[in-house]
Amino acid sequence: MNITPTPVDENGWQKQLDRFVENHHPQLAALAWGVHLEGESEPGTLGIDLKPTPHFVFCPKSAIELLNKNADNKLQEILGIIDGYKPEIEVLMICISPDRIKLIYFQPELPPPDYYAKIDKDKKFLMSELEQAMRELIKLPENL
Repeated sequence: MNITPTPVDENGWQKQLDRFVENHHPQLAALAWGVHLEGESEPGTLGIDLKPTPHFVFCPKSAIELLNKNADNKLQEILGIIDGYKPEIEVLMICISPDRIKLIYFQPELPPPDYYAKIDKDKKFLMSELEQAMRELIKLPENL
């Protein structure tokens, strides 16, 4: 059996997202910590929904568990990462596109609480700035 890997589109949304994350580590770390401080009524993680334009959403763990069940447990690893997530030292977000899910997971140079204090912007303002930056950088093909 000959399996040919899918070519990587250097200009595709996944590469654009990777560049966005690379260029905004401190702000994303600060935002993740700000969201963590506010806490939600249910455990979960911050997400980026790419449709209709890139924006942040909260992804409750129960919704991810349901999606995992509907996807024949193909998201089990993501659930394990969410369970082990340490918001005081790492950043975890889930990017949702119409055809796939991409995990954003990294340990920034400084701990997220330090970036939150250093950047000194409230969560809503920071979120708005980052959403604008995403809209400028991440372009989905019209057929998605």
